[in-house]
Amino acid sequence: MRVKGGVKSRRRRKKVLKRAEGYMLSNSRCFATAKEKNDRALVYAFRDRKQRKRHFRSLWNLRINAAARLNGTTYSRLIGAIHKAKIEIDRKSLAEMAVNDMAMFAALVAKVKPLAAKTA
Repeated sequence: MRVKGGVKSRRRRKKVLKRAEGYMLSNSRCFATAKEKNDRALVYAFRDRKQRKRHFRSLWNLRINAAARLNGTTYSRLIGAIHKAKIEIDRKSLAEMAVNDMAMFAALVAKVKPLAAKTA
């Protein structure tokens, strides 16, 4: 007896085409190209979950550096002084402080600035 498997095949194709909604031209309508684009999209998604962490860290570093320069020091000197002072604060919190609470950031810089001057 021959089995065609139409229901399963249709479900599988519909799932791929559903995931491909919003793609341009035949990439969202043609099963073969939609499947390729889905596979590629999943690869990009996996890679970019790792890269997002990198991008955010560089953004935090930029913000900390800009705020540090407004307070008369540089990013590297500030981070070095914070480590010397044994203050445990991560870059995310430091960047958040630099953007939203400049007075607190300035107080932190003033506290560790003598240590930063020794390293220069």
